[in-house]
Amino acid sequence: MTLVVSVPTESLASDLRPLPEGVEVIVWTMAEAAPRPRIDIVVPPYMDQSDAFARLAEVEVGLVQGQSIGYEGVADRLPAGMRFANAATVHETSTAELAVALTLAVQRQLDLFAINGRDGVWTPMFADSLADRRVLLLGYGGVGKAVAARLAPFEVELVPVASTARDEDGVHVHGIDELADLLPGVDIVVLSLPGGERTRHILGEAELAALPDGALVVNVGRGSLIDPDALVRHTSAGRIRAALDVTEPEPLPSDHPLWNTPGVLISPHVGGASSAMRPRIAALLRRQITHVLAGEQPENVVLG
Repeated sequence: MTLVVSVPTESLASDLRPLPEGVEVIVWTMAEAAPRPRIDIVVPPYMDQSDAFARLAEVEVGLVQGQSIGYEGVADRLPAGMRFANAATVHETSTAELAVALTLAVQRQLDLFAINGRDGVWTPMFADSLADRRVLLLGYGGVGKAVAARLAPFEVELVPVASTARDEDGVHVHGIDELADLLPGVDIVVLSLPGGERTRHILGEAELAALPDGALVVNVGRGSLIDPDALVRHTSAGRIRAALDVTEPEPLPSDHPLWNTPGVLISPHVGGASSAMRPRIAALLRRQITHVLAGEQPENVVLG
Protein backbone atom coordinates (compact mmCIF):
# COMPACT_ATOMS: atom_id res chain seq x y z
CA MET A 1 0.00 0.00 0.00
CA THR A 2 1.40 3.40 -1.02
CA LEU A 3 1.72 6.28 1.45
CA VAL A 4 0.60 9.45 -0.33
CA VAL A 5 2.04 12.81 0.74
CA SER A 6 0.98 16.14 -0.78
CA VAL A 7 3.16 19.24 -0.68
CA PRO A 8 2.30 22.72 -2.02
CA THR A 9 5.44 23.33 -4.09
CA GLU A 10 7.70 21.44 -6.45
CA SER A 11 10.72 22.68 -4.48
CA LEU A 12 9.54 20.90 -1.33
CA ALA A 13 8.80 17.76 -3.35
CA SER A 14 12.34 17.91 -4.72
CA ASP A 15 13.82 18.40 -1.24
CA LEU A 16 12.16 15.16 -0.09
CA ARG A 17 13.78 12.99 -2.76
CA PRO A 18 14.94 10.24 -2.73
CA LEU A 19 11.80 8.78 -1.19
CA PRO A 20 11.49 5.60 0.86
CA GLU A 21 9.94 2.65 -0.91
CA GLY A 22 6.16 2.79 -0.86
CA VAL A 23 5.92 6.60 -0.63
CA GLU A 24 4.49 8.87 -3.32
CA VAL A 25 4.77 12.66 -3.14
CA ILE A 26 2.39 14.80 -5.18
CA VAL A 27 2.25 18.57 -5.57
CA TRP A 28 -1.11 19.99 -4.45
CA THR A 29 -1.30 23.78 -4.06
CA MET A 30 -4.72 23.38 -2.43
CA ALA A 31 -6.08 26.11 -4.70
CA GLU A 32 -7.91 23.38 -6.64
CA ALA A 33 -9.78 20.18 -5.80
CA ALA A 34 -7.86 17.35 -4.15
CA PRO A 35 -6.11 15.10 -6.69
CA ARG A 36 -6.79 11.95 -4.63
CA PRO A 37 -9.70 10.78 -2.47
CA ARG A 38 -7.22 10.06 0.38
CA ILE A 39 -3.90 11.70 1.20
CA ASP A 40 -2.00 10.38 4.18
CA ILE A 41 -0.02 13.57 4.93
CA VAL A 42 -1.09 16.99 3.63
CA VAL A 43 1.27 19.98 3.83
CA PRO A 44 -0.66 23.25 3.28
CA PRO A 45 0.99 26.37 1.80
CA TYR A 46 3.32 28.22 4.14
CA MET A 47 1.61 31.61 4.43
CA ASP A 48 -1.40 31.87 2.09
CA GLN A 49 -3.89 29.42 3.58
CA SER A 50 -7.09 31.33 2.81
CA ASP A 51 -8.73 28.45 0.91
CA ALA A 52 -6.50 25.56 1.92
CA PHE A 53 -8.35 24.41 5.01
CA ALA A 54 -11.69 24.45 3.19
CA ARG A 55 -10.23 21.94 0.69
CA LEU A 56 -9.43 19.50 3.50
CA ALA A 57 -13.14 18.73 3.91
CA GLU A 58 -13.12 17.26 0.40
CA VAL A 59 -10.53 14.56 1.05
CA GLU A 60 -9.74 11.85 3.60
CA VAL A 61 -6.58 12.95 5.42
CA GLY A 62 -4.39 11.15 7.94
CA LEU A 63 -2.33 14.14 9.11
CA VAL A 64 -2.12 17.83 8.26
CA GLN A 65 1.47 19.01 8.65
CA GLY A 66 1.69 22.78 9.04
CA GLN A 67 4.76 24.79 8.10
CA SER A 68 4.57 27.29 10.97
CA ILE A 69 5.17 26.94 14.69
CA GLY A 70 2.09 28.99 15.55
CA TYR A 71 -1.33 27.48 14.97
CA GLU A 72 -3.78 29.96 16.46
CA GLY A 73 -7.04 29.94 14.49
CA VAL A 74 -6.34 26.55 12.89
CA ALA A 75 -8.79 24.73 15.17
CA ASP A 76 -11.61 26.95 13.86
CA ARG A 77 -10.85 26.03 10.22
CA LEU A 78 -9.72 22.42 10.52
CA PRO A 79 -12.41 19.80 9.77
CA ALA A 80 -13.60 18.03 12.92
CA GLY A 81 -11.50 15.08 14.02
CA MET A 82 -8.56 15.85 11.75
CA ARG A 83 -5.02 15.75 13.20
CA PHE A 84 -2.75 18.76 12.82
CA ALA A 85 0.98 18.99 13.59
CA ASN A 86 2.86 22.26 13.82
CA ALA A 87 6.39 22.90 12.54
CA ALA A 88 8.36 22.89 15.80
CA THR A 89 12.09 22.37 15.02
CA VAL A 90 11.80 24.25 11.69
CA HIS A 91 11.81 27.99 12.47
CA GLU A 92 13.52 28.33 15.83
CA THR A 93 17.01 28.90 14.41
CA SER A 94 15.99 31.48 11.83
CA THR A 95 13.63 33.34 14.17
CA ALA A 96 16.29 33.51 16.89
CA GLU A 97 18.78 34.90 14.36
CA LEU A 98 16.35 37.66 13.46
CA ALA A 99 15.62 38.44 17.12
CA VAL A 100 19.33 38.98 17.76
CA ALA A 101 19.75 40.95 14.51
CA LEU A 102 16.84 43.27 15.35
CA THR A 103 18.15 43.77 18.87
CA LEU A 104 21.64 44.66 17.66
CA ALA A 105 20.31 46.88 14.88
CA VAL A 106 18.34 49.07 17.27
CA GLN A 107 20.93 49.05 20.06
CA ARG A 108 23.73 50.09 17.67
CA GLN A 109 21.40 52.30 15.53
CA LEU A 110 22.15 50.41 12.33
CA ASP A 111 18.75 51.40 10.94
CA LEU A 112 19.74 55.07 11.20
CA PHE A 113 23.15 54.37 9.65
CA ALA A 114 21.39 52.68 6.71
CA ILE A 115 19.32 55.81 6.10
CA ASN A 116 22.37 58.05 6.42
CA GLY A 117 24.34 55.78 4.08
CA ARG A 118 21.67 56.11 1.42
CA ASP A 119 21.99 59.87 1.68
CA GLY A 120 25.79 59.86 1.89
CA VAL A 121 25.78 61.31 5.42
CA TRP A 122 28.66 60.48 7.80
CA THR A 123 27.31 60.83 11.37
CA PRO A 124 29.24 58.98 14.10
CA MET A 125 27.37 58.55 17.36
CA PHE A 126 27.63 56.84 20.74
CA ALA A 127 25.21 53.89 20.92
CA ASP A 128 23.92 51.38 23.46
CA SER A 129 25.73 48.06 23.68
CA LEU A 130 24.12 44.67 23.89
CA ALA A 131 26.81 43.61 26.34
CA ASP A 132 25.93 44.09 30.02
CA ARG A 133 22.22 44.49 29.27
CA ARG A 134 19.56 42.63 31.29
CA VAL A 135 17.38 40.81 28.73
CA LEU A 136 13.99 39.40 29.67
CA LEU A 137 12.89 36.53 27.44
CA LEU A 138 9.10 36.46 27.48
CA GLY A 139 8.59 32.90 26.30
CA TYR A 140 10.99 30.04 26.92
CA GLY A 141 9.92 27.40 24.44
CA GLY A 142 11.81 26.43 21.30
CA VAL A 143 12.30 29.97 20.00
CA GLY A 144 13.00 31.47 23.43
CA LYS A 145 15.70 28.90 24.15
CA ALA A 146 17.23 29.43 20.71
CA VAL A 147 17.34 33.19 21.38
CA ALA A 148 18.92 32.53 24.79
CA ALA A 149 21.63 30.35 23.25
CA ARG A 150 22.54 33.06 20.74
CA LEU A 151 22.46 35.92 23.23
CA ALA A 152 24.62 34.21 25.84
CA PRO A 153 27.97 34.97 24.09
CA PHE A 154 27.08 38.69 24.07
CA GLU A 155 27.68 38.87 27.82
CA VAL A 156 24.11 39.69 28.74
CA GLU A 157 22.12 38.73 31.83
CA LEU A 158 19.19 36.59 30.72
CA VAL A 159 15.88 36.56 32.59
CA PRO A 160 13.67 33.79 31.13
CA VAL A 161 9.92 33.99 31.82
CA ALA A 162 7.39 31.25 31.06
CA SER A 163 3.88 30.30 32.16
CA THR A 164 5.16 28.68 35.36
CA ALA A 165 8.38 29.04 37.35
CA ARG A 166 10.85 26.18 37.20
CA ASP A 167 14.50 25.26 37.14
CA GLU A 168 15.51 23.74 33.80
CA ASP A 169 19.00 22.58 32.84
CA GLY A 170 20.56 24.81 35.46
CA VAL A 171 18.51 27.85 34.39
CA HIS A 172 15.95 29.47 36.67
CA VAL A 173 12.83 30.30 34.69
CA HIS A 174 10.52 32.86 36.24
CA GLY A 175 6.75 32.47 36.18
CA ILE A 176 4.49 34.89 34.32
CA ASP A 177 3.07 35.97 37.68
CA GLU A 178 6.44 37.62 38.37
CA LEU A 179 6.39 39.74 35.19
CA ALA A 180 5.22 42.98 36.82
CA ASP A 181 8.06 42.83 39.34
CA LEU A 182 10.70 41.99 36.72
CA LEU A 183 9.94 44.59 34.04
CA PRO A 184 11.24 47.69 35.87
CA GLY A 185 14.68 46.08 36.16
CA VAL A 186 15.34 45.02 32.56
CA ASP A 187 16.79 46.79 29.54
CA ILE A 188 15.43 44.61 26.73
CA VAL A 189 12.35 42.39 26.40
CA VAL A 190 12.26 39.73 23.67
CA LEU A 191 8.84 38.20 23.05
CA SER A 192 8.52 34.78 21.40
CA LEU A 193 5.19 33.58 22.78
CA PRO A 194 2.44 32.13 20.57
CA GLY A 195 -0.70 34.10 19.85
CA GLY A 196 -4.19 33.44 21.16
CA GLU A 197 -6.45 34.76 23.89
CA ARG A 198 -4.18 33.63 26.73
CA THR A 199 -1.32 35.84 25.52
CA ARG A 200 -3.26 38.67 23.89
CA HIS A 201 -1.79 42.06 24.90
CA ILE A 202 0.42 40.44 27.52
CA LEU A 203 2.40 43.66 27.19
CA GLY A 204 -0.25 46.32 27.66
CA GLU A 205 -0.25 49.85 29.03
CA ALA A 206 0.71 48.83 32.57
CA GLU A 207 3.54 46.56 31.42
CA LEU A 208 5.02 49.05 28.96
CA ALA A 209 4.77 51.81 31.56
CA ALA A 210 6.68 49.60 34.01
CA LEU A 211 9.70 49.41 31.69
CA PRO A 212 12.50 51.88 32.37
CA ASP A 213 13.10 54.79 30.01
CA GLY A 214 15.06 53.70 26.93
CA ALA A 215 14.05 50.05 27.18
CA LEU A 216 13.84 48.05 23.95
CA VAL A 217 10.93 45.71 23.13
CA VAL A 218 11.65 43.05 20.48
CA ASN A 219 8.72 40.98 19.21
CA VAL A 220 9.29 37.87 17.09
CA GLY A 221 6.23 36.00 18.42
CA ARG A 222 2.85 37.36 17.35
CA GLY A 223 1.65 40.92 16.91
CA SER A 224 -1.22 40.33 19.32
CA LEU A 225 1.22 40.03 22.23
CA ILE A 226 1.50 43.84 22.48
CA ASP A 227 -1.29 46.39 22.83
CA PRO A 228 -0.63 48.47 19.68
CA ASP A 229 -2.18 51.68 21.03
CA ALA A 230 -0.05 51.54 24.16
CA LEU A 231 3.03 50.79 22.07
CA VAL A 232 2.39 53.82 19.85
CA ARG A 233 1.98 56.05 22.91
CA HIS A 234 5.23 54.95 24.56
CA THR A 235 7.39 54.85 21.41
CA SER A 236 6.10 58.11 19.94
CA ALA A 237 6.91 59.82 23.24
CA GLY A 238 10.46 58.51 22.86
CA ARG A 239 10.26 56.70 26.18
CA ILE A 240 10.89 53.17 24.85
CA ARG A 241 12.07 51.67 21.57
CA ALA A 242 10.78 48.69 19.59
CA ALA A 243 11.96 46.16 17.01
CA LEU A 244 9.02 44.28 15.53
CA ASP A 245 8.87 41.36 13.14
CA VAL A 246 5.16 40.98 13.86
CA THR A 247 2.52 43.64 14.35
CA GLU A 248 -1.14 44.21 15.12
CA PRO A 249 -2.67 44.64 12.60
CA GLU A 250 -0.69 42.73 10.00
CA PRO A 251 0.32 43.76 7.40
CA LEU A 252 0.88 47.10 9.09
CA PRO A 253 -0.95 49.83 7.09
CA SER A 254 1.34 52.24 5.25
CA ASP A 255 -0.03 55.20 7.23
CA HIS A 256 0.47 53.58 10.65
CA PRO A 257 2.43 55.85 13.01
CA LEU A 258 4.91 53.11 13.94
CA TRP A 259 6.49 53.32 10.47
CA ASN A 260 7.78 56.83 11.11
CA THR A 261 8.49 56.66 14.83
CA PRO A 262 12.18 57.16 15.71
CA GLY A 263 13.56 54.19 17.60
CA VAL A 264 11.16 51.72 15.95
CA LEU A 265 12.44 49.15 13.46
CA ILE A 266 9.96 46.91 11.61
CA SER A 267 10.55 43.79 9.52
CA PRO A 268 7.59 42.24 7.62
CA HIS A 269 7.06 38.95 9.50
CA VAL A 270 10.11 37.20 8.11
CA GLY A 271 11.38 35.39 11.20
CA GLY A 272 11.16 31.98 9.58
CA ALA A 273 11.68 33.11 6.00
CA SER A 274 15.31 32.21 5.45
CA SER A 275 17.39 29.54 3.78
CA ALA A 276 17.22 27.58 7.05
CA MET A 277 13.56 26.76 6.46
CA ARG A 278 13.70 24.46 3.42
CA PRO A 279 16.06 21.80 4.78
CA ARG A 280 14.34 21.82 8.16
CA ILE A 281 10.77 21.45 6.88
CA ALA A 282 11.98 18.66 4.59
CA ALA A 283 13.72 16.95 7.51
CA LEU A 284 10.58 17.18 9.65
CA LEU A 285 8.42 15.83 6.85
CA ARG A 286 10.82 12.92 6.25
CA ARG A 287 10.60 12.08 9.97
CA GLN A 288 6.80 12.21 9.83
CA ILE A 289 6.82 9.85 6.84
CA THR A 290 9.07 7.47 8.77
CA HIS A 291 6.75 7.59 11.80
CA VAL A 292 3.67 6.85 9.72
CA LEU A 293 5.35 4.00 7.83
CA ALA A 294 6.39 2.46 11.16
CA GLY A 295 2.91 2.83 12.66
CA GLU A 296 4.22 5.37 15.18
CA GLN A 297 2.62 8.58 16.40
CA PRO A 298 3.72 11.65 14.40
CA GLU A 299 5.68 14.46 16.03
CA ASN A 300 4.26 17.84 17.06
CA VAL A 301 0.56 16.88 16.98
CA VAL A 302 -1.20 19.84 18.58
CA LEU A 303 -4.80 19.29 17.40
CA GLY A 304 -6.89 16.18 16.88
